[in-house]
Amino acid sequence: MKPIASSIRVQDLDHCGIVAGIIDQIGIVEQINQELGTHPQEKLSAGVAVKAMIINGLGL
Repeated sequence: MKPIASSIRVQDLDHCGIVAGIIDQIGIVEQINQELGTHPQEKLSAGVAVKAMIINGLGL
């Protein structure tokens, strides 16, 4: 029988990874994009930009 401790994998997400996961679960990016709409020429949606600003603001 294989020891349990050797099969456990631990990763350090820090708070930015946790916040990014919560933002994805809540669907903030999709809600913002739905409210503001998109433009064919945009390379980055407004929702993704807001997500990046939230994570960047918490990371510094």
